[in-house]
Amino acid sequence: MRITGLALLLLTCFNTAQAAPVPACASPTQAVREQGYVPINGIEQWITVTGAACGNPVILFIHGGPGNALSPYADAIYAGWERHYTLVQWDQRGAGMTYAKQQPTEDVPLTVEQMRDDGIAVARYIEQHLGQQKVILMGSSWGSILGVHMAKARPDLFHAYIGTAQVVNARANESGMYREVLALAQAAGDTTTVDKLTALGAPPWTDPRNFGILRRFDRKYEGLATDAPPKHWWQPAPFYATPQALADAEAADDYSYIQFIGLRGDGMFAKVDLPALGTRFDLPVFFIMGEADLLTSPIIARTYFDSITAPAKDFNVVKRAGHDPNQAVHDAQWTVLRDKVAPLLKR
Repeated sequence: MRITGLALLLLTCFNTAQAAPVPACASPTQAVREQGYVPINGIEQWITVTGAACGNPVILFIHGGPGNALSPYADAIYAGWERHYTLVQWDQRGAGMTYAKQQPTEDVPLTVEQMRDDGIAVARYIEQHLGQQKVILMGSSWGSILGVHMAKARPDLFHAYIGTAQVVNARANESGMYREVLALAQAAGDTTTVDKLTALGAPPWTDPRNFGILRRFDRKYEGLATDAPPKHWWQPAPFYATPQALADAEAADDYSYIQFIGLRGDGMFAKVDLPALGTRFDLPVFFIMGEADLLTSPIIARTYFDSITAPAKDFNVVKRAGHDPNQAVHDAQWTVLRDKVAPLLKR
């Protein structure tokens, strides 16, 4: 990786990264801690690498949103994991520090195919940079869409795919969320929410604001059935908490939301239909779903999962968890890594 001017402040605690994917590790026991920009498919994209030993397996995280980069929060959320795994965070095209480096205008589109190819290029870069043959692929929410596309396109690059809050089909997930939230509001006698949802009408919609309105009510009802995550998880690390960095993150979120939903409901999300990609996977597949997840229903995910053929697969439902991650989801991810994925790496 190449450390940019913005990252020069960290030279005292981060290894200097290179522009080309030269090996970062002189020995399997060497620690690695880097962050910087890497040329990926024509633009500079932000990647962080953290691990106690280069010989450990590598996890490539595919964040959600698509504008919700994990890099500002990763050290807090995944504290301790770096002793056993090398953790790679990637700010996708249009998100986080990648957005800050080259801010596209709203008329510059994002596509799933373009971002799939970016993700594959990142995986190949990381494997060369760290001297690994494969990485573990973990995607959540939007990242689960991208993760499936990557896993289907290049299964040879990945030990396994772990999907959390797995999206399946745009129309099925969106319509299911609307029905579930409306039913919960009706059962609770919440006439204010019922009236607002009735006024929206059932999806699909042509007004991009409607998805955000439904999502607010979704979070309200998920919050009643789930445990909140630790507060310190969502405090950005100081490097990402400057006024400029926070403003860039907010602008990236706005840009990515419009790209995701579309000005007339015709964004990337509208085209999502993962079963249409085929249900054969040439790598192990593991799903982790919150029991109270209304946005990515575990029932819809289970139907998709049951149709999948893979060398190994497992489906996990997490109690007191919804769409957004909390400690129970975090613990379930660790359990899948320990009990399901780690044995595969020894074969």
